[in-house]
Amino acid sequence: MTALKLTNVNKSFGSVHVLKDINLEVEDGEFVVFVGPSGCGKSTLLRVIAGLEDATSGDIHIGEDEVNLTPPSKRGIAMVFQSYALYPHLNVAGNMSLALKQEKQPKAVIQERIERASKMLNLEDYLERYPSELSGGQRQRVAIGRAIVREPKLFLFDEPLSNLDAALRMNTRIEIANLHRQLGASMIYVTHDQTEAMTLADKIVVLRDGRVEQVGSPMELYNNPANQFVAGFLGAPSMNFLPAGLVLDGDTRTMGLRPEDLYLSEDGAFAVEVSHVEQLGGDTNIIAQMKGQQITARLFGQHAVSAGQTLTLGYDAASAYFFDASGARV
Repeated sequence: MTALKLTNVNKSFGSVHVLKDINLEVEDGEFVVFVGPSGCGKSTLLRVIAGLEDATSGDIHIGEDEVNLTPPSKRGIAMVFQSYALYPHLNVAGNMSLALKQEKQPKAVIQERIERASKMLNLEDYLERYPSELSGGQRQRVAIGRAIVREPKLFLFDEPLSNLDAALRMNTRIEIANLHRQLGASMIYVTHDQTEAMTLADKIVVLRDGRVEQVGSPMELYNNPANQFVAGFLGAPSMNFLPAGLVLDGDTRTMGLRPEDLYLSEDGAFAVEVSHVEQLGGDTNIIAQMKGQQITARLFGQHAVSAGQTLTLGYDAASAYFFDASGARV
């Protein structure tokens, strides 16, 4: 069954056309991530789905119901924001139960749902604490718990990890993935972080300038990008783009090479001068210059390389991608 269907959805703010003919389906139980650079329309699209913004045109179905004119509280969705949005005068249990009380749910139902959600999120020992007594990661778990107790048709996450430090982001990302497996619920998650997209998603929707560039599983998009934008957006370090004529005489296309597909070779295709080295322990990133072009190589393991050194890099021709002048893959 389809949890969400968008048909030709457009959104304009005055003369500014923000969303352009968005067509998308999210299946029951699917974890879908909207990803793209700042200003691409991903948060606006999430707000249109939630009903916090009205679509200028197009149709939105949640389950079997068209919800174009349905207010947010009646759409069967729960939203988790970047800012947590907790009530400081309510403790954890109070924050999690507020929406259920407003719905006039029975006390026994409220208690059962809070107990279930707090157990999932390891918040059982914190139910009497107030937001000011919690860490950032704990506050975000409370915000997620507040969504869980509503038992929505669709969970919407708007950059929920942006306010957390790197270690907490990784831990909370794992918790969200585990939560999705436990609930089996449909989730839509907005982020500008391609690592979050790659590690969480069943399906990634890549957006640029209000349009969908490509939809697919993380590995489909990584291995078979439709264009140069998608190829460069997914992957860290990002794909190298070079004039193909540097190695293929007369070729006017752009060649794409992922950093991990380059290797040290005495008779390689690229003679480069190292400008910077990132020693990461398990990997070594080499940033180098070649005929006015920057090129990054990601080498497995530790390598004694330093800035100013001259190296030769090789690549497997089968690993190269090619793009035409418009950026389309050829």
